[in-house]
Amino acid sequence: MNLHALVDYINGWVWGMPLVVLCLGAGVVFSVWTRFLQVRHIKGMVTQLWKGQASDSGISSFQGFAMALGGRIGTGNIAGVATAIAMGGPGALFWMWVIAFLGAGSAFIEATLAQVWKEKVDGEYRGGPSYYIERGLGMKWYAVLFAAVTVISCGLLLPGIQSNSIAGACNSALHLPVWITGLATTGLLALIIFGGVKRIGRVAELAVPFMALGYMLMAMTIVIIDIKRVPEVLRLVFSSAFGMHAAFGGIAGSAIAWGVKRGIFSNEAGQGTGPQAAAAAEVAHPAQQGLVQAFSVYVDTLGVCTATGIMVLLTGQYNVTDGRGGFLVSNIPGVEHGPLYTQRAVDTVLPGFGPAFVAVALFFFAFTTLMAYAYYAESNVAFLLRGRNTKWGIAAIRVGLLGMTYFGAVRTASLMWGMGDIGVGLMAWLNIVAILLLAPTGIKVLRDYERQEKAGTPLSFDPCELGIPNTACWEPKDQS
Repeated sequence: MNLHALVDYINGWVWGMPLVVLCLGAGVVFSVWTRFLQVRHIKGMVTQLWKGQASDSGISSFQGFAMALGGRIGTGNIAGVATAIAMGGPGALFWMWVIAFLGAGSAFIEATLAQVWKEKVDGEYRGGPSYYIERGLGMKWYAVLFAAVTVISCGLLLPGIQSNSIAGACNSALHLPVWITGLATTGLLALIIFGGVKRIGRVAELAVPFMALGYMLMAMTIVIIDIKRVPEVLRLVFSSAFGMHAAFGGIAGSAIAWGVKRGIFSNEAGQGTGPQAAAAAEVAHPAQQGLVQAFSVYVDTLGVCTATGIMVLLTGQYNVTDGRGGFLVSNIPGVEHGPLYTQRAVDTVLPGFGPAFVAVALFFFAFTTLMAYAYYAESNVAFLLRGRNTKWGIAAIRVGLLGMTYFGAVRTASLMWGMGDIGVGLMAWLNIVAILLLAPTGIKVLRDYERQEKAGTPLSFDPCELGIPNTACWEPKDQS
C-alpha cells in the first residue's frame, strides 16, 4: 500500500459520517443550550473586541482575535472552498454556512473553557484543550493524548496543505517551479521560528485582516458586475444542498460531508486550535474572549469562504466530480481543484489580475496559518514536557514542521489534503467530546456574564462563587 492509499484509508475511518454527525450535533446542542448566543450576542461579539487590554502576561482581546483569525484564515478559505464545491457540488457551500453558524456556539464554549483553566507559564498565559481536559475533567491521560495528537497534526500533518497551495498559486501566477516556492516558504518560516525574527511575523499577522477585507471587496466587485445572476447562484446552492437539483441530487450526502469537513478545516470551530489563542488574552471575564472567538468563526466562513464560493460559482470556474472517477460538471476540463478555481474566477472578470491577486492573498493567509501551527505545536510540546527541558523537543518539532512544509510544496494537493484532514479529524474527535463533557461549566460562565451585563456592573470572574475548581489564574490571590 503506497502513502496515498494509506492516507485515504485512514481518512475514511477518521472522517466517516459519525464525525460529521458529532460536529453538527455538538453545534446544535451548544446553540440550543446557550439560547443561540451567536444571534443574541452578535453586538457583544464586536464590542468585546476592544474591551480586553494587553498586560505583561496576556495579549488584548483584539490581538487574541487577530491571532486566532491568522490561524483560521488560510488555504481552507480559498483552496478548501474550491475542493468542497468540486467534491460535494455547490450545495457544500450551504453546509459550510451551517457549520459556521452552529460552530460559533462550539467556538464560544471551547474558548471560554480555555480562559477558565488557563495557566501562567514563564510569565505568559497558556491554555487550550490539554489544560481544560486536565484541570476540568481531571483526566491527565486524555490531556496528554490530545497534546500528542496536536503536536503530530500541527507539526507534521497540516503544514503541507498551506505550502502546497502557496506553491500551486505561485506556479499558476508567476510560473515559479514548486520547489523554489517551497524552499522560499520554508526558509522564511525558519527565520521566524528559529531566528526569532518577530517583526516579519508581526507584519504577516497584521496583514491578514486587511488582506481578508481586500479579498471580500474583490468578491463584492465581481458580484456587483454580475449581480443579476446572484439569485440564480443562491438557488443553485440551496437546491444542491438538499438534493433537489437535477444534476447534483445524487451527491447530497457528499455536499453535507464536504461542507462540514471543509467548514471545520477553515474556521477550526471545535478542532481545538482556536482556544489555544483565546487562552493567551487578558480579559476581565472568560465569556468575553468566548464571544470574540465566536465572531472570528463568522468572519472566516460567512465572510472569506463565502467570498470564494460566490466568486467561483458566479463565474462558473469549477468542476464537480461524480465520486466514481467522472464529472457531473466539467466547466474547466483538466484543471485540478484548489486555488486555480479562484484564480480563474477573478481572472474572468479582471483579466491578468486574478492569478497574482489570489497568489498574494493566499501567501499571507497560508503563511500566518503556518506560524500558528508552529505556535500550537510548540505549546503542546511544552505541555507534554512540563517540568523537563523542552529545548530539544521544541527544536525537533520545528525541524519536522519545516520539513513537512517543503514536502507539501512539492507533492500532490490530494495527498496533502488527505494528511491534513486526518489531523483535523483526530483533534476534532478528542476536543468535541471534551467540550461536550465540560459544557455545563461553559454555560455557567455564560449565565454569570449575562447577569453582570444586565446589572451593568464592571465585569469580574470568581470561579469559587460559581463552584468551578482547579483554576490557576482566577483565584483572588492571583488577581492582585
